[in-house]
Amino acid sequence: MAYNAVILKDSKAPSGSRLVSFEVTFPRIVLAEFNTHKMLSKNSASSRAIPVNKIIERIEQDPFIPIHWGKNQKGMQAEVELTQDEQEEAKVAWLEAKVQAITSAKKLLEIGVHKQITNRLMEPFMWHTVIATATEWENFFGLRTHKDAQPEIRKIALMMEELYRVSTPKDLKVFEYHLPLVNDYDDLVKDGYTEDEICKISAGRCARVSYLTHNGTRDPKADIDLCEKLRAAGHMSPFEHVAMASNTDIQSGNLTGWVQYRKTIPGESIYKPK
Repeated sequence: MAYNAVILKDSKAPSGSRLVSFEVTFPRIVLAEFNTHKMLSKNSASSRAIPVNKIIERIEQDPFIPIHWGKNQKGMQAEVELTQDEQEEAKVAWLEAKVQAITSAKKLLEIGVHKQITNRLMEPFMWHTVIATATEWENFFGLRTHKDAQPEIRKIALMMEELYRVSTPKDLKVFEYHLPLVNDYDDLVKDGYTEDEICKISAGRCARVSYLTHNGTRDPKADIDLCEKLRAAGHMSPFEHVAMASNTDIQSGNLTGWVQYRKTIPGESIYKPK
């Protein structure tokens, strides 16, 4: 899969607030660091959702391998890299660990252990895909492009910042929606889908990143069905990527100058199982 960053939607509200949704792929080992940024709304591929054999196939074909082999020292930063010979030796050890992880995962699979446990053994070697949406990106860029950031997250942050700086947001009118992964808006309107249904389609497509299936064939009805199932089950994060443009500096969820679709859903913060 390798490092990758694309802007799914870049919008500007009459309030002047810019809302950007990214899809990014980076090493699974730095997901925890990415997730510390609470101003970002996030949905990502799930180790619980993807079949074990598919994970095994992916890391056999394209495992994550560190891009910086820092020499052991005190502190969080590895300022000095290993020698070239040491790096080659470290890479061999890393790939041996990958083989051992796959072997153990296959054994657990034979025993009948569910993927939510089995796949965890292979996470250090996985690539990870995330959809992230925010109006406030500068703190993320400032921290994660800094020279002291771990190289594996710094690389993707630099790619994202470069895209962000050169992208031109689309100006939206008040009440118009930021709709990631909806590039067929006019067709959906022609087919009779309401504005609220199109919001659900966008949320459903964002949710599909958990299964890495959102790049497949588009089925608006299936997207709406998935959205409704998530809402009924209290899984509200996919609703955070969709937002309505405002002409004020309104605060809605983690967004400024936009009304987050999640915040328009009654009881969105309190899940009561039926």
